[in-house]
Amino acid sequence: MTLRERFVEHRSPQHRPRRAAYALPTLFTAGNIFLGFFAILRTFQGAMWANAGNLGFNQFFEAAAIAIGVAVVTDGLDGRIARMTNTVSDFGREIDSLADVITFGIAPAVLAYTWGVQFSPDLTKHIDSRLCYLISFLFLLCGAVRLARFNVQTNPIPKNPGRPDRKYFIGLPIPAAAAIVAAVVYACDSTPLQWWFWSVLWLLMLAVIGFLMVSTWRYPSFKDVQLLRPRSPMTLIFIAALIYLVWIYPQPVLLAIAFTYVATGVVIRAGGIIRRKFRRPPPPPEPEHQVG
Repeated sequence: MTLRERFVEHRSPQHRPRRAAYALPTLFTAGNIFLGFFAILRTFQGAMWANAGNLGFNQFFEAAAIAIGVAVVTDGLDGRIARMTNTVSDFGREIDSLADVITFGIAPAVLAYTWGVQFSPDLTKHIDSRLCYLISFLFLLCGAVRLARFNVQTNPIPKNPGRPDRKYFIGLPIPAAAAIVAAVVYACDSTPLQWWFWSVLWLLMLAVIGFLMVSTWRYPSFKDVQLLRPRSPMTLIFIAALIYLVWIYPQPVLLAIAFTYVATGVVIRAGGIIRRKFRRPPPPPEPEHQVG
């Protein structure tokens, strides 16, 4: 018996899912909201800890980054479980979008500003402080716009359409954008940035990520990947090796995974431009030969 069949009310003539089945993906969404709330609280605690003169390793910033990273995983599970149990609903989509704004919009934006800007004293000598606020806010705004566009568009068309048998995201998904922020903070031992040059690069990266979220560039979607389908031995070996690397080298491996996914959209877009530039033009039509 499959997972979908277990949650079906067989007494119903329409074979509707059981009422308890609708609560399962909602619980994952609620956990996603809690992780965002937890990350915001830990960011505030990390700011107070650093203001007290502790500008080294910050356990609160690390906890906030880990919470956002765990939320990325749970966000992918709630939608997948809803599809597996046939409990996809408009209510679930709406609450999932609201959860994403909190966990992948507000939480990483607050963490990005607090960790990368607030404790760089010489930054305001080179950049107006209002610009720092603006870039952090634009990260949040672009994420909200990305979610709104995803909710209203039923069949978006990317600038560089891919294979019709594969699914793509239009623009960088907001969980991936939040994963970049969390991975960088975690990889840097959660030590706040104090040199203005690194803070400027950090703000530029936030601006680029915001642009990628509202762009129409396509990113690979893993929604068509079936978890219960049998896998080849090489696939299992690759997954096991990746899990082992994450376990023993979590900081560099998670950072590499996050940046690799963000770079895929740029590579796909650049590849489309190059192919169109060097594509051979179609041959001119042959003149018609009239008879008689």
